[in-house]
Amino acid sequence: MTTESPFQLELHAVDQRALDPATALEFVSDPGFGGITMFVGRVRNANHGRDVTGVSYSLFAPLVLKVFERACREAAEEIGPHLRLHVSHAHGRLGIGDLAVVVAAGTPHRDEAFRACRKVIEIVKHESPIWKKEHYSGGDSEWSEGCSLCVREAEPMTAELKPHVHGPDCGHEH
Repeated sequence: MTTESPFQLELHAVDQRALDPATALEFVSDPGFGGITMFVGRVRNANHGRDVTGVSYSLFAPLVLKVFERACREAAEEIGPHLRLHVSHAHGRLGIGDLAVVVAAGTPHRDEAFRACRKVIEIVKHESPIWKKEHYSGGDSEWSEGCSLCVREAEPMTAELKPHVHGPDCGHEH
């Protein structure tokens, strides 16, 4: 007897298929779930005072999917077995307003759904081997010094996420 995985993990090349929040909602829905949450990350038009025209994401797919799965398993250990999670991330060149990441969580209650969704997106953002290059209105581009370079607290995670500790060269904004 095979059981369907409670995790749906996807990477989408933007020239082939855009991220679809409706797919995420459908996957995490269940008649027993009263709490469904979703985080959608979109490309914004400014960062650090500069006009952004788009971003390019590069990634190492096998390792990214392992980080996504670990993030989901950690959330499941914290929340319990009644949980469904969807994680998808785009790679390639994205324009302003395009969807870069979608994380959705379905659970019996809203608090569990919020906590699971938050836990997964923070791990995805801080630990996945995904690199972002920002393209600016002047025609130049720079690789972001994103969260993979940030310093995290060494203490084990509790039911609530520890605050993010910025490193000296951290380009991350909250």
